[in-house]
Amino acid sequence: MSRRSTVRLRAGRRAIEVSRPDKLLFPDGITKADLALYYADVAPAMLPYLAGRPLNLERYPDGIEGQRIIQQRASGHFPSWIARAATPMRDGSAVEHVLANHPATLVYLANQGCITLHGWLSRADRLDRPDRLIIDLDPSDDDAAATRRAALELDATLRELGLQPYAMATGSRGYHLVVPLQRRAGFEQVRSFTRELAALAANRNPRLLTIEQRKAKRGGRVLIDVMRNAYGHTAVVPYAVRPRPGAPVATPLHEGELAERSTRPDRFTLKTVRRRLEREGDPWRGAAWKPQTLTRARRLLRQASEE
Repeated sequence: MSRRSTVRLRAGRRAIEVSRPDKLLFPDGITKADLALYYADVAPAMLPYLAGRPLNLERYPDGIEGQRIIQQRASGHFPSWIARAATPMRDGSAVEHVLANHPATLVYLANQGCITLHGWLSRADRLDRPDRLIIDLDPSDDDAAATRRAALELDATLRELGLQPYAMATGSRGYHLVVPLQRRAGFEQVRSFTRELAALAANRNPRLLTIEQRKAKRGGRVLIDVMRNAYGHTAVVPYAVRPRPGAPVATPLHEGELAERSTRPDRFTLKTVRRRLEREGDPWRGAAWKPQTLTRARRLLRQASEE
């Protein structure tokens, strides 16, 4: 393999210089250039979920077998055209986060060894008002079938409460169920709702589901994790690559796709997602993606919990 020192990739209106493009980031041969080109290609589908959203950067400058760096602050050497947002913290300080509003930002970050992007559940213009609710189905072991059953059960519970959830294979071991929200409720209200929802689901099926955070006490059950629904907390964003062998990708699912046995959490990869988008489009976009409110769902949840 030739050792090129740099390569220029077109990303939207900019051409980004990728240094050491042949550098291996994954042990199965995926290079920095492969990662950067992937993000350039999926940017049209990915950016609607990122625009205006503070990001944490999960970087592996020496590949996924090297040091892991979680970076919140935008580096001083980042170019001025990369958008930033100052996010107030609970202790009174502020962190200047990166915003990925353009394809070139994704490619530039890939050149910095950023493999995975994690986004806030709110946008920079109203940081205290989340625009999505996320339920993370986290397995205690590698039982993908049980995790999928758990996701289907929570999907059904959300629909019972009049909400429309959107499922995502996380590219890791679990699934996310996402409910887009109108920005009316604060984080405390959303988190309170998700806690009550999780308790209801776990009480209904205690052999499969749990709200026990300590892994040693889960007894092999699937955790309904609602802890991401808080100010400043993040979740992996749609179409982000995960730092695992094969470069699996956090991939939005079509309606009914979660019920298919072949839909494992790590089924889709950097090498397959582009073909999937070309063939089927983005499952979440268009008329299907509608911000919702929790007003009616809260009332129905209260009634269900009292039964």
